Amino acid sequence: MQVGLIGAGNMARGLALGWGRPVLCTDVVAERARALAAEVGGEALESGAEVARRADLVVLCHKPAQLDTVATEVTPHARAVASILAATPLAAVKAAYPDRPVYRVLPSTPVEVGQGAVILAADDEQDAEIDAGVRELFASLGTLVVLDDGLVDVAMGLMSNAPAYYALVVEAQVDAGVRHGLTQDQASRLVVQTMAGTAELLRRREFDTLAVRRGVTSPGGSTARGLDALERGGLRAAFSAALDAILRP
Repeated sequence: MQVGLIGAGNMARGLALGWGRPVLCTDVVAERARALAAEVGGEALESGAEVARRADLVVLCHKPAQLDTVATEVTPHARAVASILAATPLAAVKAAYPDRPVYRVLPSTPVEVGQGAVILAADDEQDAEIDAGVRELFASLGTLVVLDDGLVDVAMGLMSNAPAYYALVVEAQVDAGVRHGLTQDQASRLVVQTMAGTAELLRRREFDTLAVRRGVTSPGGSTARGLDALERGGLRAAFSAALDAILRP
């Protein structure tokens, strides 16, 4: 499946790097498209129409406000369209690109290293072959989760902002380690690897967080004391408040 990207910003770059294949791309900033094409071995084209004529799947990576403007140029030529536009329901994308398979897909930034979370808005079957190809394409970037379109914004609040949260958690732990004598490099290596290893452990244990916690928590031990301090510090409430803030109109 030849992929064409309309927009060559950070997320378009992450997708292209995660796929590790040449892509067609265009951008209102021509140099940005050329840089992306050079990085992934693809080709920068002058217009969205040209990308659509040559691609099997057009992936919309431009700004959401440009949906209708871009569609005017791309619609006559696009065979199938996938949108990663934030706050743009599947129905709106279908209305802009009628009479062809259309998908709403929301990736997180770790797709760049093949470890992303990817949301696919649920829909009726459109074209069995293209449906399967789109799922395979985006599943190759990490974990693909299919959700009703009405829940996509909630899921986005959990995963698209989370890399920044986790980076902040790492930073806080590293700072604590440095305060007690570790170097920043030593603390960073330990914390990041522990986070990565714990994520894999949770996957293998079918996301049973309680089992993982119990596996390292002895009655009255250091982990129990640390968890108690985090709970008293409001960790759960802070994450709940963060999601509320994201979803607030």
